[in-house]
Amino acid sequence: MELQVHDLAVARAGVAVLEGLSFRLLPGRALVLRGPNGIGKTTLLRTLAGLQPALAGRVSGAEAVAYAAHADGVKAVLTVAENLAFWAAAYGTADVAAALDAMNLRALADRRAANLSAGQKRRLGLARLLVTGREIWVMDEPTVSLDADSVALFAAVVRRHLQQGGSALIATHIDLGLEADVLELSPYRAKPPAAGGHVGAFDEAFE
Repeated sequence: MELQVHDLAVARAGVAVLEGLSFRLLPGRALVLRGPNGIGKTTLLRTLAGLQPALAGRVSGAEAVAYAAHADGVKAVLTVAENLAFWAAAYGTADVAAALDAMNLRALADRRAANLSAGQKRRLGLARLLVTGREIWVMDEPTVSLDADSVALFAAVVRRHLQQGGSALIATHIDLGLEADVLELSPYRAKPPAAGGHVGAFDEAFE
């Protein structure tokens, strides 16, 4: 499925941070977001994942998005395998074995998530993408806490996803060695609100 973004504006704490953003993400392609800290990369990804409303514009294909945020979304009391089974059930899929193998988690399958290192938790959080069955992976700094070997492992997983017709939108400062397009967000930085500007009631509800 194709992700299409047309004339999108997104806000943080009720204030527009990006506006006039349009792009297409085709099956089999990767797109890397670039821009200085604070420009709105996370806000954009959260909006595309349906976690917050857009100020303006249109997004199509969002129903096929799986989102990997800064937080790993790990349930500490469950084992690695139980975490993946929980996510698989939530997305209506069944097989977690491939995800365990892809992110090198097989030996940790019976270990409680509370007892994992930061890097192991990150690998578990990213393995969730593999059990969603979703075609469009949207990822916010996915390599945080990963060592060089795990970064290479994750890059291989993304590469296979692209080869199978999936797509990936990634906010990252790390070169994953992927053939990817780059979207620089600086030209879409929203203009500062006018003096005395007012945040609408709709936006206030989401601050």
